[in-house]
Amino acid sequence: MMGSVPFIDINTLREIRNQSPTPPPKKYGNVIEPPEDSASWPEFIKEIQQWRELARKDIKYTGASYQDSAFQWANRNYTCGFLMMYDLEFYDPKSGKYTIHKIIERGIKEFGGYDSVVLWHAYPRIGIDERNQFDFYRDMPGGLEGVKKVVDEFHEKKIRVFINYNPWDVSTRREPKPDIDGLIEIVAAIGADGIFLDTMKNASEDFREKLDKVKPGIALEGELAAELEILPTHHLSWAQWFGDKYVPGILRNKWYERKHMQHQIMRWNRDHTSELHLAWMNGSGMMIWENVFGQWIAWSERDKSIMRTMLPIQHRYHQHFISEDWTPLVDTEIDGIFAGLWKSNGIRLWTLINRHEREISGELLKVTLSQGHVYFDLVAGRELVPGESNGLGILKGTIAPRSIGCFISGTRKDLGNDLVDFLTIMSNIKGGYNTELDFPGMKPILKAVKPTVLNKPAGLPGMVEIKPVTIAQTFEFMTRECGTLTSYPELSVGPLGKPLIFQRAAHIPHLAIDVTPVTNKQYYAFIQATGYRPAEKRNFLKHWHDGKPPSGKENHPVVHVDLDDARAYAFWTGKRLATETEWQFAAQGYEQLTYPWGKELKDNCYNKENETTAVDAFPLGKSPFGCLDMCGNTWEMTESEYADRYNRFCILKGGSYYNATGSIWYTAGGPQPSAVATKFLMLYPGMDRCSTIGFRCVKDLA
Repeated sequence: MMGSVPFIDINTLREIRNQSPTPPPKKYGNVIEPPEDSASWPEFIKEIQQWRELARKDIKYTGASYQDSAFQWANRNYTCGFLMMYDLEFYDPKSGKYTIHKIIERGIKEFGGYDSVVLWHAYPRIGIDERNQFDFYRDMPGGLEGVKKVVDEFHEKKIRVFINYNPWDVSTRREPKPDIDGLIEIVAAIGADGIFLDTMKNASEDFREKLDKVKPGIALEGELAAELEILPTHHLSWAQWFGDKYVPGILRNKWYERKHMQHQIMRWNRDHTSELHLAWMNGSGMMIWENVFGQWIAWSERDKSIMRTMLPIQHRYHQHFISEDWTPLVDTEIDGIFAGLWKSNGIRLWTLINRHEREISGELLKVTLSQGHVYFDLVAGRELVPGESNGLGILKGTIAPRSIGCFISGTRKDLGNDLVDFLTIMSNIKGGYNTELDFPGMKPILKAVKPTVLNKPAGLPGMVEIKPVTIAQTFEFMTRECGTLTSYPELSVGPLGKPLIFQRAAHIPHLAIDVTPVTNKQYYAFIQATGYRPAEKRNFLKHWHDGKPPSGKENHPVVHVDLDDARAYAFWTGKRLATETEWQFAAQGYEQLTYPWGKELKDNCYNKENETTAVDAFPLGKSPFGCLDMCGNTWEMTESEYADRYNRFCILKGGSYYNATGSIWYTAGGPQPSAVATKFLMLYPGMDRCSTIGFRCVKDLA
C-alpha cells in the first residue's frame, strides 16, 4: 500500500556489498568536516559528491520512500516542539482543560511556529507505580479520546503530532501484546502522525510494516544518529549533540538524502546558535525544547529571533533546501562569514552565518551576475543593487552577532508577484531581532502552597508530639533530569543515579504527627462522614470494591488518592500534611538516622512484599519518635508542593514496595533513606493517583 517501503536488513546489505565489484565507500561521521582552507573546498565538494554516488549505489538506494506523497510532510518539518504533557501551558489543572492554544500561540510568537510537536508523557514519572508507558497516554485527562482532541486541535493548525516510545520500559505492567501493537493502538486511537524513538537509532522491520497498515505516512524519528541503511524507513532523525567547528560541517544524512529531515538539539545548552547555524547551512530543522522533563531551560531572546528569521525562509523556499543542486560552502569576502548556495527553478539562494559575536557589515559575497536577475536580502527584507568587480556582482549586507543572512536572485517572474509581501514580513521580523542573551523566567520563584486554616479538635489520638527545634538538616536528591526543588537546573546533569547532597536549616514547629500513614479504614470513615467525592474521579480509590476497602486490607495505607484528596481528609480531621522537613525529622530524629530504625537497611523493619502491607506490620521499623511505616511500604506525599508558570510538583518521601528495574530512567523505588526527596511532577488527579503513594498527617500545636 502507499507508504510501504522495503526494509534492507544487515545480512542483505552484506550480500550486496560482497557482490559489489567496487570497494565500499568511505566512512563519514554524522557531520562531514570540511577543510579550513577555502581553496580546498571545490575539491572537497567533488569528493563528497562522489562518495554520495558510491554510497547510494552500494546499497542500491533509490530514495523511493521519500518520493511517496504520504511522507512529504516529514521533509517540511523544520521545527519540532518537544512538549512535556505536565506543562501548565499544556493542561490547566484549575479549569480541568487542555490549553493547546497557549502552546500554539507561544510557539508562533517566540519561534515562528511549530511544524510538529512531540507529546512526551511518561518519563521522569514512570517507575513510581506499575503503570507502563502506554498507560500514561491512556490516563491523560479525558483518556485517549481527550488526547485525540488535542491531536485534532494541532492538526487544525497544520501541526503534525508525534507520540514517543520508550524501549527501555521493560519491567512495569506488561501488555498482553508486543510493544509495537500497543503503539499501533495509541497511534490509531489518537490519529498521531509519527513515533519518536527514545534512546533508539531505528525501529525494527515490523514497526514500518505495521504502521503502514494503519494509515499512510506515519513517520519514524530516532533520537540517536541514524545510519545510512535505515534512511529508507526513517524519514527523520535527531542531530543530537553534533559537534560544531569554525567551518560549518555538512550533515552526512542530509547530504546523502536531501529529503531526510534532521533536528538539531542540545537540550541543556543556553546558547543554541551553533545548532541554528548547522541547521541553516544544511537546510535542516530544529528541536525546540524548553521544558526539559520538569526543568525550564529557556531559549534566549537572540536565539528565538534567529529561529523566527529562519523559519519563514525555509518554508517559502523549501524546494531549494531539498534540491540536488546544493553547494555547501562558497567563498565569502569576510573571514568568519560562511555561505552555502542552493539552486532550484532558476532561482539561486545563499544561506549565510556570522560566527562573530559582533555585527558584520559590508561586502559579503561575490557572485556571478545572471542576465535579467534581480537580487534581494531576504533577512533585511529589501532589494539589493549589486556592485561590480572584475565581472562579478558584489552583494553587501549586515549580519547581526551570531545570526544569519540570506540573499536570493532570479527573474522577477520566477521570484513571484508575492515576493513584495514576503519582504515586508521579513522586514518586520528583522526589526524584532534581539541581542538579549538573558533568559527571562529562567529562575522562577516556586512558592510552597499553604494549607487551609485548620480546625483543632482536642486530644492527639494515634499521634506523637514533636517539640519545636531548628536543626541543620541534610537531604538528598538522586541525580535525575527532572532536577530538584526548582524548575531551574542549578546543578549540572549527570551522572544519573548519584546522590546530590544538600544542607539546610530546618525549622520544625511544635506539632504532633500521625504514628502511621492514613489507612483505608480511616479514609473510608471520612467518606462515610462527609460524602466526599472529587470532581475528577478517574483512578480515585481504584483499588476499592463497591466503594469499600478491599477485604483484609483495611489497615493498609490508603492509596490512589492525590494531594487534594489527602488535604480534604486532613482538613476533616483538623490536621494537615507534613512538610518534607517535618516528615524527615519525624523519621530521623535528632541523630538524623539513615533509616527510621537506624543506619542500616534491615529486612525485619520494612515491607518486602509486592504489594502494600498493614501500617503496623513492622514495629521494629519505628522511628525515634515512634512513627511506623515510614520506609518501603508506600511513598508519602508531603505538603511541600511547588508551582511556577510551567511546572507543578510535590515532594515524596520514604520509598515504596514497588521497584521498577532494568533501566536507569525509572524513578528509583523500593525502600529509600529518610533524607531522600523525590520530585513528583503533577498533572491532574487521574494521573497523580498512584497505587504506591499514600500520606500521613500532622497537627500544629501551640
